[in-house]
Amino acid sequence: MRPTPRSTLTVAALGTMLALVSFSAPVAAIGPISQALGADVAGRTWMVSAMSIGLGATLLTAGTLADDRGRRRVFVIGLVVLALSSAAGAVAASPLVFTLARAAQGVGDAAVVAASLGLIAATFAPGPARARASGVWGASVGAGIMVGPLLTSELDRYASWRYAYALIAVAAVALAVVARRRVPESTRGTRRGLDLPGAVTFAGAVCAFLAGLVEGRLGWGRPVVLVLFVLAAVLFAAFVLVELRSARPMLDLRLFRERGFVAATVAGFAVGAGVIALVQNLPVLLGQAFGVPATTTAYLAVVWSATSVVTALAARWLPAWLPGRAQLGLALLGVAAGQLTMAFVGPSWTWLAFMPGMFIAGVFSGVLNAALGREAVSTVPEGEGALGSGANNTARYLGSAVGVTVVAVIAAAGQDQGVQGLLDGWNHAALVTVAVSVVGGLVALLLHDPRRSAPAHSDERTGMRVASARD
Repeated sequence: MRPTPRSTLTVAALGTMLALVSFSAPVAAIGPISQALGADVAGRTWMVSAMSIGLGATLLTAGTLADDRGRRRVFVIGLVVLALSSAAGAVAASPLVFTLARAAQGVGDAAVVAASLGLIAATFAPGPARARASGVWGASVGAGIMVGPLLTSELDRYASWRYAYALIAVAAVALAVVARRRVPESTRGTRRGLDLPGAVTFAGAVCAFLAGLVEGRLGWGRPVVLVLFVLAAVLFAAFVLVELRSARPMLDLRLFRERGFVAATVAGFAVGAGVIALVQNLPVLLGQAFGVPATTTAYLAVVWSATSVVTALAARWLPAWLPGRAQLGLALLGVAAGQLTMAFVGPSWTWLAFMPGMFIAGVFSGVLNAALGREAVSTVPEGEGALGSGANNTARYLGSAVGVTVVAVIAAAGQDQGVQGLLDGWNHAALVTVAVSVVGGLVALLLHDPRRSAPAHSDERTGMRVASARD
């Protein structure tokens, strides 16, 4: 059968969903996984966080390579890496092997996620068609977050969590075969080459920063934490200098002059540091304060993720007079309202009391996912949709890593004072995530320009046509 736009969208959405399944898989089963592998507190922390490091460090590079060398090629390579690393996770016999497998999964996921939006941008022209496709892509994000914890917890309940990783590996291989047959290859048209110094310095900066966050949760006063943060700062400064001096930078820093790019980037970070950070820490609170099992918390998270799937698909019917940046801003404020309902937890609460807040947050998260997918590719130069995806998702996963750490640290501050101390810590942390969502929403709204965008202009450095920041 010949490739069609529908087949490209289906494969891209399934790839994104599978990437999010692998990302969220350990959330509801980290206890059994840690017990099976004999992991201590440090090992458990690294097993949970390793994938974010692999993702954050390689998303931008993966997006650049996809636009330059072929989006389908990078997508398929990412699936192969995901399959091999998932198989390694399925047979891991130690925390170290599992942690390395998770980091490699992050690298594979980065290629899949970045290339998937690039494929959609290359297949669907701006307008209603791309809006519908972005809604499907946004729904796949919510579906992956929903399926991952359920898959692992249910398989561990009746068999073993290892089967979840084996299934991910099989699904990745099958999808790679389908992608080779049903997805046409696409590139930006002119090969620019990889900005290797930029790629190395950026990956090093992200790895050092995220490793510093992980080690910090094990004790902020240790020298290794300071060394990692200093190294991250030095490498990030080197990255900026490299990009400013490069004739063909991996990330043209002039994009940060564009209101649309800044709005999408800030919104992506706010999603990660806000609602995602809160939801990822919810199982800890429910387990420690209320004795709720991990399987129950996995089903509670479905209220959020399943609702987001529905609203992401329905986002294409939003009125035309409500442009992208306004959608980002209003949706973040709506998410904040849902988070706020979970910021005043008392001892008399049950896990059911979290459902209204999860539902409200889910409604607006779906709109956010659809709008972010669309804005990520519409605010970068034409032909660089995968780069836009890589940049936006880098902001999202960096935000998630920062937010999860902040919430965990604040929430744990009162754990020595019993259940009430845990609840007080959670409430304070939840209010912080509310503030993050509100600030992100206000920034997106302030950067909204109701005037029609100016005509596209030619980029002097790349020679490509660059769309002005659009709504």
